[in-house]
Amino acid sequence: MEQSEVVKRVIGILTEAGEMRRLLEEDPDRDDPSTDSTVVTALLNETMPRIAIPEDATIEDVVALVGREVGGAVEQLVGAFTLAFAMLAQVHDSGQTDVSSADVLQDLALRAEQFGSEGPGGAGDTEA
Repeated sequence: MEQSEVVKRVIGILTEAGEMRRLLEEDPDRDDPSTDSTVVTALLNETMPRIAIPEDATIEDVVALVGREVGGAVEQLVGAFTLAFAMLAQVHDSGQTDVSSADVLQDLALRAEQFGSEGPGGAGDTEA
């Protein structure tokens, strides 16, 4: 999955979480809407690679294979969540009260196309 797509999916998860928080603030007695984890599960299913383990693989072979195959996907996910957190924290720490978290996430979603497959700051980044 391209890094730009991972970033957009993470933004969707964070936006949904913000909406759940807003709904709970409006009505604290409502049922907890956070019990549905299908969005996160779908993201994990789409980003984690399918791994074929040979029948004759040793434990060491399996560990090396899983580490190599899963490592990149985990880096993509961590990178996307870290980027979103850093942008949200920057606006928060600057004291900008006229910019909402939804505004920051929307801006990040618009800029996500610039990330390419390498992620922010990588070789696929076209931002100057």
